[in-house]
Amino acid sequence: MHPTATRILPAVGDADLAHALTGLLNRLPGTEPQPPIGNSTSLLDLLAALGSESVAGLPEVVLVHERIGPRPALEVVREIALRFPAVGTVLITGDASPAVYSAAMDSGARGVLPLPVGYDDLAARVEAVAAWSTGVRRHLGPGESPFGAGRGGTLVTVTGAKGGVGTTLTAVQLALAAQASGRETALVDLDLQTGDVASFLDVQFRRSVADLAGISDLTPGVLQDAVFAHESGLALLLAPAEGERAEEVTETAARQLLTALRARYDAVVVDCGAHLDAAGAAAVENADTALLVTTPDVVAVRGVKRQVRLWDRLQIRKAEDTLTVVNRHTRSTEIQPPLIARITGTRVARTTVPAGFKELQGCLDSSRMHELDSKGAVRQALWALAGEAGLVGGERRGADGDRTGGSRAALVPAQTPGSAPPTGKGLVPYGARGTLTTRRRRRGPAGEG
Repeated sequence: MHPTATRILPAVGDADLAHALTGLLNRLPGTEPQPPIGNSTSLLDLLAALGSESVAGLPEVVLVHERIGPRPALEVVREIALRFPAVGTVLITGDASPAVYSAAMDSGARGVLPLPVGYDDLAARVEAVAAWSTGVRRHLGPGESPFGAGRGGTLVTVTGAKGGVGTTLTAVQLALAAQASGRETALVDLDLQTGDVASFLDVQFRRSVADLAGISDLTPGVLQDAVFAHESGLALLLAPAEGERAEEVTETAARQLLTALRARYDAVVVDCGAHLDAAGAAAVENADTALLVTTPDVVAVRGVKRQVRLWDRLQIRKAEDTLTVVNRHTRSTEIQPPLIARITGTRVARTTVPAGFKELQGCLDSSRMHELDSKGAVRQALWALAGEAGLVGGERRGADGDRTGGSRAALVPAQTPGSAPPTGKGLVPYGARGTLTTRRRRRGPAGEG
């Protein structure tokens, strides 16, 4: 490739349009067209791979067709703008009305091309966007971007089979374990109506997740202003104090927020509570590890089964890609982890968390769960679980902000030692299927958050 050539990556799901667009791009002088990408998942994965070393590896221009799929085109444009700020995106659409143009600009597009695409329009738009991209890269310097390229930190979600099974306790301790291991860690409370992370950690706060939901340009500075710096070292992003504000945190807002957090932090732990909403669904779908917390009783185990069936129907995550955590476990109970795995079809964590009411009571009463006794059985079990979930070890940022290598603990289900960690890859993205409220079933399992 000529050193000054403009790299153009078309993302077009329609074969005829891809062929026509390739022909036009090959006629543009001073350009290096890339092979077309047929879907949004492959597009984002390719950009992450190209930008893993430096911003210089990324194309200057990405053309996104309105029917790229499986994720909505504007959502893809927004994620590219957030994760790869030096890449200029152009939306190709059959509806170039002012409303669509405005929506594209709000999502971070640098231009709109109406269908059918003409040579002159394409040449003018590519030239303008390429010049903008080159200027941004010159300003950033070699290999730099505001958030950094690539997928980012480890994302782990914690969901309850029902209310009261220990979801928040688990999320808090997992985050503390990750932070203590040297990884910059964010703890997010997406139990938007009844979240208790602030109460567990003795926090008085003003900003919440809802305050970021309406911001289309989540820069590192905006993000930093919203998080609460806890004395433990955790960066907290908390549920709104007013439960009615939960509806402000849409699926799109949650995706954008989690993408920004993963780019900024080595580890992101999300407390999703026990009630499924659009924001929690987006988090579970995109998680590297999705934990389901249960207690060893019939009601809770039925809750696990109900939850994973709901996730499967909504095409959020499959049962075998879910890691079930057994809390308040005793050897005498009839329901043991292998039985839970058999009933629910999920993986079950090797680490079980013992019942330890006396150990927890003092910290619960004082709202100082970060001061839980390090010698106690509950804390030791939860911190061991952090290793299974990939939160302890792995890459972390050094003193200069770069990520440094390390081994990542594998997730191993109790019934199949040596299994690989579950991920959401291969699933149809939730966003491609519409919003949660348009589903036939509109609510998840009942119970407190």
